[in-house]
Amino acid sequence: MAKEVYKRYSEAFRIQVVREYEESGASLNALRRKYGVSTRMLTQWINRYSKTGVRHRLMVMQSPEEQNRIKELEERLRQQEALIARLALDKLMLESTLEVIERDYGIDVKKNASTSSKRPMKRRKRPK
Repeated sequence: MAKEVYKRYSEAFRIQVVREYEESGASLNALRRKYGVSTRMLTQWINRYSKTGVRHRLMVMQSPEEQNRIKELEERLRQQEALIARLALDKLMLESTLEVIERDYGIDVKKNASTSSKRPMKRRKRPK
């Protein structure tokens, strides 16, 4: 049975990697491949030991029209999700109603629904 290996990095090693990141301009991916350290761990070290922090941060620039459009789309999505939930409940209610009719009246409603709608459906007597 193989033992799981836990890597522990000294503070000096961490600072060395962060300095390499700052001074040589090495990318996180290059450092990750070189030292076998996860990007998440590298980011934590940079946030802790770096003078400037991570070089690349995502900034989303939007015009007011784009922001309004996103809010409209999010509201529309919320309304559609609510509609889907209501339709799912309606479907469940209708299926349950059909099951009760089939059980109580002995009619296979689903098969009769595919035949011509001109013929009236015969009503069977309820079993006592």
